[in-house]
Amino acid sequence: MSVTQLGMPAIGVPRKGFFTDTSLCIGCKACEVACKEWNSVPADTSMQLTGESFDNTSALGADTWRHVAFIEQKVPATDPSAHDGVKWLMSSDVCKHCTNAACLDVCPTGALFRTEHGTVVVQQDVCNGCGYCVSACPYGVIDQRKEDGRVFKCTMCYDRLGAGEEPACAKACPTKSIQYGELDELRARADARLEELHERGEEGARLYGRDPDDGVGGDGAFFLLLDEPETYGLPPDPVVTTRDLPAMWKRAAGAAAGMLVGAAVIFWGGRK
Repeated sequence: MSVTQLGMPAIGVPRKGFFTDTSLCIGCKACEVACKEWNSVPADTSMQLTGESFDNTSALGADTWRHVAFIEQKVPATDPSAHDGVKWLMSSDVCKHCTNAACLDVCPTGALFRTEHGTVVVQQDVCNGCGYCVSACPYGVIDQRKEDGRVFKCTMCYDRLGAGEEPACAKACPTKSIQYGELDELRARADARLEELHERGEEGARLYGRDPDDGVGGDGAFFLLLDEPETYGLPPDPVVTTRDLPAMWKRAAGAAAGMLVGAAVIFWGGRK
């Protein structure tokens, strides 16, 4: 595994991240707007309702680096969190800035790199549009623009971090559903919030992407969810898609060596 894949920021610089508490999200989409405005992200091609929900962006993409999902659930009318038998779950999704990022493993040009803050950023002027990172991402975050094929995703406002500012989405969130800071501090804060919700009877509350021992080594952007990950369109057990590459290359090298030995035996045997 390369140095860039260790998921560690520069020496002396704490790793930064996002903690998104979906229990506080009101679906205002201020984060989406702030992200587009600061990063000059183009408007989505269609601003019509998708028919899937009261949502006009539908998913993360090259032109949507923050996406607020509106998830409608039918529940008993007696549920105190429901209105006329309907309960809404809302969540602002974003690139996870994985500790073990498959997109970094497969990028042939170095367009993707690990910053001094431990985040993962795409350099569009280096991207050749091969699309390897798109299929490698276990979350389906990275996307190509049809106009030129280059890939785009959240940078965690890399330019703002360098100036000592928090990302635009976190700055704009009116309920502090999106929280930015040192990753270790965010994890401690998330643990306390989860315990608080459990004490209040929210038995379905859980942390997603917080565990450093999960299939991607933990996420730099993790979430507090109120239901199963699949409800929010998230994979239940994400695994870095390049995890088995070293073993595969080792097996391939062993097989190639075996073929060479076999060929040599046949060649020299035939000469006798």
